[in-house]
Amino acid sequence: MKFLLTTSIIIINCFFVRAENVYEFNTTCQQAYIQIMQLKLADGQALINKAKQQNPNNLIPIVLENYIDFFVLFFNEDKADFKVRYPNFEKRIKLLKTGPQNSPFYTFCLSAVYLHKSAVNIKFDNKVRAALDFQTAFKYIKQNRKSYPTFTPNQLLYGSLLTVAGTIPDGYKWIAGLFGIEGSITKGLSTVRNFVNSTNDPWAKLMQNEATFLYCYLMFYIENEKDEALQFIKDRKLDVVNNHLFTYMAANLSLNNKQVKDAEYIIQHRNKSDDYFNTPVWDFQLGFIHLYRLQTQQAIYYFENYLKNFKGSFYVKDIYQKISWCYYLQGNMAKANEARRNCINKGATVTDADQQALREAKKGKWDNPILLKARILNDGGFNNEAIKILQGKSNSSFKDVGEQLEFNYRVGRINDDLKQYDDAIAFYIKAINIGESRTEYYAARAALQIGMIHEKRGNKTQAIKFYEKCIDMDNHDYKNSLDQKAKSGIGRCKGN
Repeated sequence: MKFLLTTSIIIINCFFVRAENVYEFNTTCQQAYIQIMQLKLADGQALINKAKQQNPNNLIPIVLENYIDFFVLFFNEDKADFKVRYPNFEKRIKLLKTGPQNSPFYTFCLSAVYLHKSAVNIKFDNKVRAALDFQTAFKYIKQNRKSYPTFTPNQLLYGSLLTVAGTIPDGYKWIAGLFGIEGSITKGLSTVRNFVNSTNDPWAKLMQNEATFLYCYLMFYIENEKDEALQFIKDRKLDVVNNHLFTYMAANLSLNNKQVKDAEYIIQHRNKSDDYFNTPVWDFQLGFIHLYRLQTQQAIYYFENYLKNFKGSFYVKDIYQKISWCYYLQGNMAKANEARRNCINKGATVTDADQQALREAKKGKWDNPILLKARILNDGGFNNEAIKILQGKSNSSFKDVGEQLEFNYRVGRINDDLKQYDDAIAFYIKAINIGESRTEYYAARAALQIGMIHEKRGNKTQAIKFYEKCIDMDNHDYKNSLDQKAKSGIGRCKGN
């Protein structure tokens, strides 16, 4: 009887003991990760489901599902989707904490989920929550790097977070001070670069798509190596047709480097299969492509199509501003004013661009059409066309001081893009003298651009002087984004 009782207890205990959770990045999970990083989210989810069936105690599928929620929320910003998907972040964090703490994936996966959560909170204007999540992600990856120094995936997250932390603008300094975040642009970029270039490391090979995406953005915006970032895309022969994450990146960076033709080609030639995640971001980019060519009717079409399908608030005011410009240049003031009212009443002011659009709309004043056309053409890289519009003009051509300021900045910027640097600096200095105490962003941007010119020439002392001048100017449009660029420039010049 005693033997039977003991045997029964053992059998019962064995029956109810749950298998230990593990982190197993097996072949199925790797396939799912690759699909997700191409924005083939449905295919990725199908493989995640398969991996869960293969081993219900494997926690890697949990992290991969987090990537899906991140991409959906980050790109489309649907508030209804947010209510459904956002609680999953905390559920996954709790589940990940049931995994073996002696695995390098334990704190690595937690860092990744908190980073996703931080980025989503920024999109939904939860700044304090985003800061807390960023700090937690940073803490976990620093801890993992210390505990597992040979675990190479650490390099990707640690380097990226270290770089971003090194560029926190003054407007968000309280975040860094509150949480003890100290970054380094030079060290962070070097760390990411080493991971991207690790040809023999199996983790670097598996994570190459994600690493390349992050590295190109860091190179473009933080290192200010814009041409180099786009050349990197070409040299690596990245698949901008069948990998929609690369399609978005290449088109986005091309647009921001004033290479409109390249951006349009990339978007139009992407794989249009229904297998890919559906996002209105393509209409957003096509709207700007047509705007920069002053093809106002086509721009309105794509902008309005984007607004019809986009559920979020990022850049909504900015888009309504651009629609108002299009109607204004067409001479349709009824529609232009309607777009301005929408700019005031719709969207949010999370981004600097949205804040500037709202301020302009509330002023009720319309830009000088000559300067506006020159601005749009210059923003698209059509500098020869822009300079023709301003030919024969001088300060005396404009009675308003704000217009004189914009004129000098715009001529400086066009000369800058044409690599006529001495002429560019001369006009930038005029813009600074006119506008350093005004609310327009032109004077601060002029100082930033002079800093960049001196940095290119190797004159780091002068570069730092003008970067600091940019930061010293207050109460102007795009304050945070310009300060971040200037801070990045100072970091590069000082080797921090």
